Amino acid sequence: MKKFTELKVSNPILKALEQMGFEEATPIQGETIPHALEGRDVIGQAQTGTGKTAAFGIPMIERFEPSERKVKGLVVAPTRELAIQVAQELNQIGKVKRIRALAIFGGQQMDRQIRALRERPQIVVATPGRLLDHMKRRTIRTQDIEVVVLDEADEMLNMGFIDDIKAILQGIPSGRQTLLFSATMPREIREIATTLMNNPTEIKVKAKEMTVENIEQYFIEVNERQKFDTLTNHLDVENPELAIVFARTKKRVDEISEGLQIRGFRAEGIHGDLTQGKRMSVLNKFKHKRIDVLVATDVAARGLDISGVTHVYNFDIPQDPESYVHRIGRTGRAGKTGESISFVTPREIPHLQVIQRVTKGNIKRVTPPTTKDALRGQQQSALEQIQEAIEQRNLTDYHQSANELLQSSDPLTVVAAALSLLTNERKDTPIKLSSIQPISVRRQEKGKGRGRNRRNHSRRGRDNRGRNRNNRRGRRN
Repeated sequence: MKKFTELKVSNPILKALEQMGFEEATPIQGETIPHALEGRDVIGQAQTGTGKTAAFGIPMIERFEPSERKVKGLVVAPTRELAIQVAQELNQIGKVKRIRALAIFGGQQMDRQIRALRERPQIVVATPGRLLDHMKRRTIRTQDIEVVVLDEADEMLNMGFIDDIKAILQGIPSGRQTLLFSATMPREIREIATTLMNNPTEIKVKAKEMTVENIEQYFIEVNERQKFDTLTNHLDVENPELAIVFARTKKRVDEISEGLQIRGFRAEGIHGDLTQGKRMSVLNKFKHKRIDVLVATDVAARGLDISGVTHVYNFDIPQDPESYVHRIGRTGRAGKTGESISFVTPREIPHLQVIQRVTKGNIKRVTPPTTKDALRGQQQSALEQIQEAIEQRNLTDYHQSANELLQSSDPLTVVAAALSLLTNERKDTPIKLSSIQPISVRRQEKGKGRGRNRRNHSRRGRDNRGRNRNNRRGRRN
């Protein structure tokens, strides 16, 4: 995978991507962005969850200037959920450069949308029916549009929008750049590519057979502010021999590793800002078990091959299935079993479901361990140390002192005191982490449901017409 810095992305967008927690481009992004930045038409074939929004969003935002207060870019999406999701992500990518995106879809009052369009966003993300309504009203003027994106084109075909798509493209100046993304490439979509696009570059990211053996996969649904305590509790309960914790940003790596040290764990972090010498020093400590927990970004952990890793923690869930497989593959090596535990906020559950579907994995839900569970785990570790000493050490020289101790205290109290001395009770020092945006994903199932309903009705019913029947159909858009 490539870093965004290798793709000639400008500093304002790099800063926005870092705030979003993205350092490394997914395959579809790495392949698409260079061609799109050169102004070429692109056909991208990739599955959901592979980062397509940034693949077309980054070059689009690079092209526009905040001083140009008119609609310059257009994204056509099959469902209102996807339109909202795409607009939100484009606004995050364009935040530093001050490029704005607006979602337009059926079900909203037309007057409200017209007022929002008067604020002159540079990008409009719209569903097909409502977009045609605005084009006919001339509330969205097409003469200034330089880039058109068709997102999930095969889904729009399935929902009966193919004629709308052709009408939209025919109503926009032919000198535009067109980017088309589709998981599959049926004949009707291929026809659009050949008749309404200009010699497009084709990019196909194969749906890899991404399976992981010998790894038990779990997830814990947990709010962002509770992640760190959940991590330390889990480490105490499981007492891993070696564990890797993946975080999405360099700043989070520093904060998590420092927090773990404050709580008494032997932990250090690695990321791209460290010198090669420092990274090698930390990795050597980890390999030789002088630290137990390695905190890392995806970039820093690229090619990491360390035997004996028993647990991988996705403190921040990765943005695509391939990164997930890459991360958890750091454990379960050489025929040994391993565990992966992903911390997922409630808003990220749909994204986890995409990962599970693509990887064909069985990611089981578990409840977060409590502080009481953590203390019990630490006590169990102390018990194991005592048991190991009983079995493996010659304790004859200690018998006299032990006997004297038993004369003054009962055996239960003596053992409890020994356990308390060996139990590493954690400091409850609060640890503050910088915030990151949760990764959300479109809810395609809803879109597909609407598509089946839509095919049972006339395609021409839209919500700007006076009749109630057509109003209801427009809201399906």
